Amino acid sequence: MSKTAFLFPGQGAQAVGMGQAVYDELPAAKALFDRAGTVLGYDLATLCFSGPAEELDQTDRSQPALYVTSLAALESLRAKSPDVVTGCSAAAGLSLGEYTALTFAGVIEFEDGLRLVQERGSAMQAAADAVPSGMVSILGLERPQVEELCAQARQGDILEIANLLCPGNIVVSGANGACERAAELAPSLGAMKAIPLAVAGAFHTKIMQSARDRLTAALAEVPMKKPRIPVVSNVDATPHDDPEEIRALLVQQLVSPVRWEDSVRYLLAQGCGQFYEVGPGRVLRGLLKRIDRKTPCEGVLE
Repeated sequence: MSKTAFLFPGQGAQAVGMGQAVYDELPAAKALFDRAGTVLGYDLATLCFSGPAEELDQTDRSQPALYVTSLAALESLRAKSPDVVTGCSAAAGLSLGEYTALTFAGVIEFEDGLRLVQERGSAMQAAADAVPSGMVSILGLERPQVEELCAQARQGDILEIANLLCPGNIVVSGANGACERAAELAPSLGAMKAIPLAVAGAFHTKIMQSARDRLTAALAEVPMKKPRIPVVSNVDATPHDDPEEIRALLVQQLVSPVRWEDSVRYLLAQGCGQFYEVGPGRVLRGLLKRIDRKTPCEGVLE
């Protein structure tokens, strides 16, 4: 019998209106948004449901918003299909989504996780504000070609692979000039497209070093337990049960490539044959289809 795995989305999946249906229908979901507003000091529910989009898209707002909305989606799935939730064998989350996955797995309490992602988002926004930088999605090239692209486009600036999402979809991240050069050069190396992403800065590179320092301090304050199910780390695409290892990997994640394709392949190799995208958007379902077309993935928030 195949196992079930949950996938939790990362930044970029946010959209005005997300979570409102479950908030209106389900007391457990409403309670999460209400508790979040108390912790954060602003009305997260109104921001998610009504925007404005410009504020919701800010890194320090989108990360808590996605964390809470994804956990509200989990409560919706628990209410409709409790056996699916209790039977889940493993989880993974894309960048920010790893915190949601760890909360689901019992490693971090909800309020602690919310404070962490608030600090993470704020620290990443500050690091991005300090260095004009960005990210570009390169479509149609594999890793060796993208590494060559980075080598040619870098020209003394920081430019690194940030996300290894699925075959032919790799995101590079770095200083604005290097990102622009990469986008211009990519077609000459065979890329189908190079798409600049609407993000605040160069996530998952050494440009995030100052954010790493702040996150280290924040993580040191948070109690962590052993996960009750495996949660695959973005850094090395394997699960860990030692809370201190998990803490160190969450810090490393900020300045390391997200190995999403490898993480999903790990889950497939462990016998996971049914996936759920627990949170807003359809990004993770699309990536899974590119990694393994035959494996089903159901959305929880439509």
